[in-house]
Amino acid sequence: MQSIKPTILCTGPVEEAMLLSPEYKDAEIDVIPFTSISTELPESTQRQIKDILTRKTVVVFTSSNAVRSVGTYMKKQPAGWTIFCIGNTTFSLAKKYFGEENIKETASTASKLAEKIIPVIDETEVVFFCGNLRRSELPDALRKKGIEVKEIITYKTSLVPVSINKKYDAVLFFSPSAAESFFSRNSVPRNTALFVMGETTAESIKKFSTNQIITGDEPDKNKLISQAIRFVRNDQA
Repeated sequence: MQSIKPTILCTGPVEEAMLLSPEYKDAEIDVIPFTSISTELPESTQRQIKDILTRKTVVVFTSSNAVRSVGTYMKKQPAGWTIFCIGNTTFSLAKKYFGEENIKETASTASKLAEKIIPVIDETEVVFFCGNLRRSELPDALRKKGIEVKEIITYKTSLVPVSINKKYDAVLFFSPSAAESFFSRNSVPRNTALFVMGETTAESIKKFSTNQIITGDEPDKNKLISQAIRFVRNDQA
């Protein structure tokens, strides 16, 4: 029988202040990051970023970590970038750092973003700021259409697997790499619901589990936690 008090596991970092929200007081929320992010870059990569900031070019972001990393080395606004990016959190950060006027298109997944890039650009090269564990859907799709993709790794993700002995009503995943790290050591009971921030993470989880996967109404950690708590409470009612 499930606990009356919802038990939730977040597999990525969550701001401590967020967990102090009154709506969470009757839920048990554990935060155990299954990945670590490093944005320390070699000087050669820093020079590449600074050089690209001075040029007009088509730029692609599929991660908020990449936006933050590039923004760290930016001393002024880019010189006429045309930006394509994943929506919501990544879009919000790109707008903050680079200006909304420079953002051409957004999409919910990397594959859908590639579909928007291909018909509207005349350039034969795009710059893809990404992480070391970036997925291949977007660059593969562009290259098939003859578009050269210059990949620049702006952050590194390391998997940090942890064995979990506790049973949770819901497990929350904020990235495909966190899902890979979690399932490398763990499985979940059939009645545990799996919540994700986006379609890409959902597709990744399907490789490891047949449990119910629920995509958040919005790619917002706070709202995803609230959605999971409501789901568990309704399930227990």
